[in-house]
Amino acid sequence: MQQQPVTAPPIPERVRTLAAAAVPTHVSLAGTDRPAMPARGGVDGAGRPVLLVLPGDPLYDLRDEPVVTVDLTAGRSLGGREVSRGLLKVQGWTQAVPASEAWQSAAAIAESCPDEALFEALERSDGPRLLRVDVGQVIYLAAPESGVLDGEEYLGAAPDPLMDGAERMLRHVNVTHRRQLETALRTLLDSPVSEVWLWELDRFGATVRSGIDSPTLVRLPWPTPATDVDSLEQALRCLLCHHR
Repeated sequence: MQQQPVTAPPIPERVRTLAAAAVPTHVSLAGTDRPAMPARGGVDGAGRPVLLVLPGDPLYDLRDEPVVTVDLTAGRSLGGREVSRGLLKVQGWTQAVPASEAWQSAAAIAESCPDEALFEALERSDGPRLLRVDVGQVIYLAAPESGVLDGEEYLGAAPDPLMDGAERMLRHVNVTHRRQLETALRTLLDSPVSEVWLWELDRFGATVRSGIDSPTLVRLPWPTPATDVDSLEQALRCLLCHHR
């Protein structure tokens, strides 16, 4: 029996890729009536949310690993407009980042959390705290998929190994080659297309988005998965040039 080609990343990989580009927006404390609180921080290299907690925050003085839900949002800028790529709800237990790992955790979230308090957390014992979430499960909402991963599935996966290069290429296409992308999509679809953007790009293919408020997503798999940044760039170039 001929094996069907893989046309999209495995779900755990896709979720980890979204998490790597996501930022915390809210955190909820289990077992209380307290509403969700604004959160700041990022996601470390292992996929765990890391929260920057200031003195006076409800989580600041808690020491018994409370159960929380952290909302992570991954966005995409389309012509200056921020659009959500997906929402992750990470449920687990908060733990203080060990002192021996504090610099590494701070460096991992610095880009998504450019806050002077991040440095205070490293330098002052009575200053802000870095808390990370020991992941129990992850609820994901990312069109067209939704579902739940347990902590082992989530933490056992890794982001797309070509993610950094893919994001650079995607931004370049959306700034300079959208007309070519629209031409390519028109040859593939019977229905009209407008406001065309490259939405996702990974080693298995590309997802093209038509429309902003009520978008259509079209998945275009590569004939064979890209194995490195050069082969990914070649596949993308073929998509843009083949339908001229």
